[in-house]
Order: sequence, then C-alpha cells, then structure tokens
Amino acid sequence: MLLSLPVRTCARFQPNMKVFKVRPRSKIGCVIVVFLLISVGFLGRFLIRFVQELVAMGKCPLPANEKLKSGTHIDNSLDLWSRIDVQTCTYWRAPIMWEGMFDPQVYDRYHSKKGTSVALTVFAVGRYLEVYLQDFLTSAEKHFMTGLPVTYYIFTDTPKWVPTIPLALGRTMKIIEVEGHDRWQDISMSRMKSIADVIESHIRHRNQYVFCFDVDQTFVGRFGSEALGDTVALLHAFYYHRYQKEYSYDRNPKSVAYMEKGDFYYHAAIFGGTWQGVKNITESCYQGIVKDKENEVEALWHDESHLNKYFWLHKPSKILSPEYCWSTLIGYRWDIHVHRLLWAEKYYTRLRREDKLSTKGKEVPEAQ
Repeated sequence: MLLSLPVRTCARFQPNMKVFKVRPRSKIGCVIVVFLLISVGFLGRFLIRFVQELVAMGKCPLPANEKLKSGTHIDNSLDLWSRIDVQTCTYWRAPIMWEGMFDPQVYDRYHSKKGTSVALTVFAVGRYLEVYLQDFLTSAEKHFMTGLPVTYYIFTDTPKWVPTIPLALGRTMKIIEVEGHDRWQDISMSRMKSIADVIESHIRHRNQYVFCFDVDQTFVGRFGSEALGDTVALLHAFYYHRYQKEYSYDRNPKSVAYMEKGDFYYHAAIFGGTWQGVKNITESCYQGIVKDKENEVEALWHDESHLNKYFWLHKPSKILSPEYCWSTLIGYRWDIHVHRLLWAEKYYTRLRREDKLSTKGKEVPEAQ
C-alpha cells in the first residue's frame, strides 16, 4: 500500500510483473516526501509544546492589594500582581513563587534574624552516587540557602564513596547508610520512611526546615529562603501548562493514591517545609505505600502519586514555580525568567536494571 500517495507520483507497475519499478524522474520527489514526513515527526513535538504554552494558567483569585496572610507574615511582602502572566497564588491563599514577586534580601534578613537552619536530604544509591552526587553537592554549596546554616543528609548504600567537598561556615554533612534495592521503584518509595525516621532521630533537634531532593539535578541559580514555608510543593515543569484532565494522577481506585481530580500536578523531585510538616508528609505517604503493598497494588508514579494525593487532602502552604526545577528538554518558555535548578542529563540505561521509564522516573509523553 502506498500510504495515500498517488502511484503516478513516485512509481509505476509493469503489466504482468511483480516488480515495482521507480521512475528515475520521480526519485527526487519521493526523497522530498520522505524528508518532509521525517521533519514533521521531528518538529511535531516542539509544535505541540508551543501549543501547550498557549494553555493559560489560572490567575491569583485575591482582589488587588489584598494580603495573603493575616498580621505581619513574611509572605505579605510578595508582590502578587508583578507577574500578571502567571498564577501567583491559590484559592487557599498559598503563594506560587515566581521571579519578580519577591525581594531576596527581605527574606534573607528575616530568616537570618530568626536563626533559621535548613536540612537538605538527598538519596544517592547505587551508581547515582557516582554519576550525580558530586555535582549536586558542589552546586548546592553555591546556590542553596546561601548565608544560612545547612546540614546535608546523604542517604546512600555506599558511604565510603561519598565525595568530600569544601563546605562554607555553618554548613555540615551527615551520611546515613540505607539498604540498596534491586528496583529503583523500591528505592523511590522507601525514601519516605527513611526521611521520616531521620527527622525524628536527628533533624528535629537541629533544623527548623527540611527540603528533600532527587540527586539527578544541578543548582544553577538562587534557591533561597523565599522557598521556605510550612509545607512546600513544586509544580511539575511538564504539566503546569496542561489541562487538569491530562495530569498524571493515579487513576486506580484500588490504590491509596487514587485521585479523580486535584489542584495541580506536583513533582516529587522537590518537596519541603518545617520538620513537622515534612514528617507528616513522609509518614502519610509511607503509610499509603504500605497499604498498597498489602493490597498488592503499586501506585502509578510511586511516591510521587502518594505525594500528590497528600497535597490534595492537605494543601501546601507554599508552591514553587517550575523555575525551581526546570528541564531543558522543554525548551524556551516565555514565563520562565530564570532557572534555579536543572534536571541533569539522564543515563538510565546504565543506572537502572529496569530501563523502561525515562525522565525522572516517568515516561514523558511526546507532547511534553
């Protein structure tokens, strides 16, 4: 079958013969057609991404100049109407942090006076340690909560291979040995319990805030104290310009993570909050994972599915825009004015025993 191309355009059949001959004069035309088809396939996903960008976000529902919080809360310093191109707050009065909304010095002075200290947790298991951890930690020292005391909690199955990097004054590192797993999905889901345990045993006695990160990322710009809040979620870079019906929630009613609808699609590569807030998040997600295992169910995107369910039931007090975790695979977006953290190049073929998924543990549709 000639796929809707007229036979006379590229070839002709000889009577009583099974041989299919191509006219010399039409070879160039066939080459052009093939080239155009390949070009359309290659450029198609970029065209779709451009169309996706036209899907407008919601708008901050507050009346102009109305404060987010009561009293003298630090987030009342935000200029919610400085970015009319994006949604800057939610209906439950949580700010969505974008470049241009805040004065970094205001937040830094506030947290410096409060004596704020931050714990950063990151899992570097198997070859993820070898490939990603050095760049992650080195870039964090340059950009993450600079000027504040920070404790890095490195969860790994090979403590002796954790790189030594120079740390600024007031910044320390603690290595937590964890069990390795054959499946990356089990590593992903077990981190919830590990984080909750370390918050109880260590973090709650040393740090007011906790941020939890995937290791396959690199800081490239300020990731500062403006990001701190009681519970902090991150808009997924591939979903913030999509319709809600396209969000990748778990749709299996047998799973604790099951969702029919939600507010946004959140990315598990980053979440945080006060130690109390993060302890509640991780314990709840872990309990959901255990319940699913008892019922022989596995949530669609594992801990991320459970995290989205938690933030649907317990609204985050602050949301970070995709500036705080961007993928260059998406290309240019007019509403992304800065990059603060970038997804690192993926080597899943080498790093995972099961190489069926891609892009931060997810199979990213071509439309993204």
